[in-house]
Amino acid sequence: MLVLAGIASVQSGAAIATKLFPLVGAGGAVFLRLALSAVIVGLFVRPGLAQVRGDITLMVVFGVVLGGMNLAFYLALARIPLGVAVTIEFLGPLAVAIAGSRRLLDVAWVVLAAAGVLLLAGGGGHLKASGVAFAAVAAACWAGYIVLAQRVGRAVPGMTGLAVALVAGTLLTAPYGIAVGGTALVRPGALAKGLAIAVLSSAVPYSLELAALRRLRAATFGVLMSVEPAVAALSGLVFLGQRLRALEWVAVGCVMVASVGTTSSSTSAEPVEMIDG
Repeated sequence: MLVLAGIASVQSGAAIATKLFPLVGAGGAVFLRLALSAVIVGLFVRPGLAQVRGDITLMVVFGVVLGGMNLAFYLALARIPLGVAVTIEFLGPLAVAIAGSRRLLDVAWVVLAAAGVLLLAGGGGHLKASGVAFAAVAAACWAGYIVLAQRVGRAVPGMTGLAVALVAGTLLTAPYGIAVGGTALVRPGALAKGLAIAVLSSAVPYSLELAALRRLRAATFGVLMSVEPAVAALSGLVFLGQRLRALEWVAVGCVMVASVGTTSSSTSAEPVEMIDG
C-alpha cells in the first residue's frame, strides 16, 4: 500500500505539472518543484558542516543528475503523453536491474523492453521525436540517480544528501527556469501549483517509499514499481484526457512485463532506491 500510494502521488504531481506549463513553461515548473522541495526538506534536515564538506562533490553530482532528470522528464511531458513519457523513462531503473544480473533470461527481457520502446517510437506516429528523446535522457538520468542515491545513502546519514542535492538541482535549473517562467513564477497560482507538485512528487512519495523499503525485499519493491507506467497512463487519461492508442498500451505492457520479469526473479535482498523524478 505504501508503494502504490507513492506511485499514485508521483503521477498526480506530474499531471498537475502539465497544467503549470502554460504559466511558467516546463523549465519554470521544474525550478519551482526543486526549489520548494529543497525548502520542505530543509525544514526537517540540518546537515552538519563536516558532513557537507566531506561528501560535497558526491552530493553535488547527485543533485546535478537529479535536476537533469526532472528537467528532461518535464520537457518530455510538454511534448508527449504522461503514460508514454513514464514508460520510456522507466527503462532507466530497468537497465540498472539488468546490468547487475548475469542471467541469460535477462536478454529476453531486454528484447521485450526494446520492442515496447520501438512500438512507442514507430507505431505512435503522433508522438514528437523531441519528446521521446527527452524521455530517453530522463531514463539515463534515472539510472544514474539510482546508482548515486545508493552511494549517497551509504556516505551521508539521514536525508542530508537529498537536502544538499535538491539545492544543487535548484541552482542547476534556476537560469533556464527563471528565463522561461519570468515574473509568472511568483504569481500565487503558480506558487500554489508548484507547492502541490513539490509535495506530491517529492515529499510524499520519498517518505512513503523509504518507509516501504524498510519492510520489503528489493525484488518485491521492483515488481510493485513496475505498475508505474500503467498508473501514469491512467493518470494522464483521468486528469489530462490523454488517450493512448491500442498499440501504445501494448508497448506499455511490454515494458511492465520486462520489469516484472527482471525484478521478480532477482535474489538480491538489498533495498534499491527507485524513486521517480
